[in-house]
Amino acid sequence: MFLDTVLARNPALVDAAAELHRRGDIPPDTYVIDLDAVESNAALLAAGARRLGLTLWFVAKQFGRHPEVVRAIARHLPRYAAIDAQEARLLHAAGALPGNLGHLVQIPHRALPELLARRPTAVTVYDLANARAVAGAAARLGRVQDLLVRVEGDPETVHPGQEGGVPPAALAGFARAVERLPGARIAGVTAFPCLRCDPVTGAPRPTPSLALAVRARETLYGLGHRDLSLSAPGATCLAALPLLASAGATHAEPGHALTGTTPLHAVDPCQPETTAYVYVTEVAHTLADGRPALFGGGFYPRGRVRDALLPRSGVRLRVADAPAEYIDYYRLLEVPPTPGAARVGDTAVLAFRTQMFVTRSSIAALSGLSTPTPRLHLSPLPKPPPGPPPA
Repeated sequence: MFLDTVLARNPALVDAAAELHRRGDIPPDTYVIDLDAVESNAALLAAGARRLGLTLWFVAKQFGRHPEVVRAIARHLPRYAAIDAQEARLLHAAGALPGNLGHLVQIPHRALPELLARRPTAVTVYDLANARAVAGAAARLGRVQDLLVRVEGDPETVHPGQEGGVPPAALAGFARAVERLPGARIAGVTAFPCLRCDPVTGAPRPTPSLALAVRARETLYGLGHRDLSLSAPGATCLAALPLLASAGATHAEPGHALTGTTPLHAVDPCQPETTAYVYVTEVAHTLADGRPALFGGGFYPRGRVRDALLPRSGVRLRVADAPAEYIDYYRLLEVPPTPGAARVGDTAVLAFRTQMFVTRSSIAALSGLSTPTPRLHLSPLPKPPPGPPPA
């Protein structure tokens, strides 16, 4: 999906990642992230948001919560939107500050005392039971926690597995019940996704869920609530910020923009954010019909992977589609055009939309890519010892 874009915008990353694998510094099934490009993207997003009066909470799941990457982003966007409790812990350990918790996954009730003690800016709640749990935990800590009300999204917009939220028709009753809770305050609304990229042009477009969130905020204003935020996550990138500001959003949650990998970046390589990661693996074996098989582990079903570059021979081969029952052991390529173009052990470089936190991949950050001595920061996974195994 992003191979053309990364070759156009960040060819040095492709070359460096291939060389790291060729030397044995990284194993197959490794994502290599350009740390400097990510930090530059974060700085661009922070500046763009300031100009428009928006606040950004960064999202880390797509790059696997690598601590060096988190620290680079947090120098410009200090607060995060944690997808789940485990992510909140990892981002906190890396030095970032809590912005929005419960963003896509509600906080387990037993984890609330620990996470609320870190004073997040907001906690997103999907229903009254979770609002009561947050309020009770906050009250026991002697504080009042700001809540974002997750509005039930448009059925045609919500991704499978991400259902939930307060139905618009039930919002007034929900608000009256929360008003009676001593440990919580309704501070705003949110929905997801509020923007989606057009499948043809890649341009961010508002979804019906954004309109639902805007109307929900108006309802809460009518009930007497004041100073309400509107967090509008989904396809947040520099090109989307003016659209969000004009819709009345106060907050957004960039994720793939930090690595230059929104669908817009696949269509338009001239976007300000630089594509900042590639996936590196190798040819594991060749089928009898000539199709090479790559080591898997990092392929994401919604990644829209298309091509693999084999740097030794310079060929690009199409990646075969995978059925729903596919297990990510290997990924097949088309038959090479010439004999010897794909050999066992050859490096393969790919670039596609990912969610690294759902993979078993190694994650490596590379800093100083423009210098003679780039520095490799491997994810904390065991690395096999060099040389042959003991007899």
